[in-house]
Amino acid sequence: MKEFTINIQPTTKPTIVKFEANKFLTQHESFEFHNIEEAEHSPLAQQLFHLPFVKTVYIAQNFVALEKYNIVHWKDIQHEVAEQIEDFLNKGGTVVTPSKEENKKIPVTVYAESTPNPTVMKFVANRKLVLQTAEFKNIDEAKHAPLAKALFHFPFVKEVFLDENYISITKYDIAEWNDITLELREFVREYLEQGKEVMSEDHVETTNAKNNSDSNIQEVQLDDVSKEIVAILDEYIKPAVASDGGNIMFESYDADEKTVKVILQGACSGCPSSTFTLKNGIENMLKEMLHGKVEKVEAING
Repeated sequence: MKEFTINIQPTTKPTIVKFEANKFLTQHESFEFHNIEEAEHSPLAQQLFHLPFVKTVYIAQNFVALEKYNIVHWKDIQHEVAEQIEDFLNKGGTVVTPSKEENKKIPVTVYAESTPNPTVMKFVANRKLVLQTAEFKNIDEAKHAPLAKALFHFPFVKEVFLDENYISITKYDIAEWNDITLELREFVREYLEQGKEVMSEDHVETTNAKNNSDSNIQEVQLDDVSKEIVAILDEYIKPAVASDGGNIMFESYDADEKTVKVILQGACSGCPSSTFTLKNGIENMLKEMLHGKVEKVEAING
């Protein structure tokens, strides 16, 4: 089974295409190379520069972006390039050789943002933290998530939710946000600056395997209405929910009862306004877009 898979993503610039990986390629660092000499510390970039049409190589946390010369069209070569990158990574090729500087700090900024849930604060970083969302209710669940595990050592931390570039932390009532926000923000910032691991490879591989399995099961088991519901949630609901520090996942659809059940995570779980959001936002949208097929939306955990 291949560890790395590459997805092709067009960009707003016709000369540049992104090749996104399902795992991190670098630790919070980005690189830009304009020729093979500049890429002396990146075996991957050096290999790509052997392709005559490659003008610039950008390497970020979970993608490689290539700018090409106009001698070719991306539609003719992008799949071959994706396969080459995928093959390089799966054969254990080195993306970028580690810096010789020990304890090198990576400039990171983190800011705190309140959420509709008064017990949850969102801490947003200028770096990608994870590739898949992850929720931890206690320190035992966080055994493969070093950052979440470290946060649970604060006595006032009740739950931790990780998304692409932020952490939502749920607190116990023993503390007030005014007293602990700065401490948590500085802890997260210093943790990331030191280049420490956010999520272990074990957790990433397990999550990838589960997601692939779940996707396969859904492809086979979901009826057409359920697939429509998932598509609507992904396109219209999830981005808004993520901006509030949470996540929503499709659980089930009952055609007879015309009921949709969802799972709320992060700031949405246990939020006082989640009922209003479900009834006046999600439920109304699904009723309108799937007329006669949905009458009620329920959260099974909040």
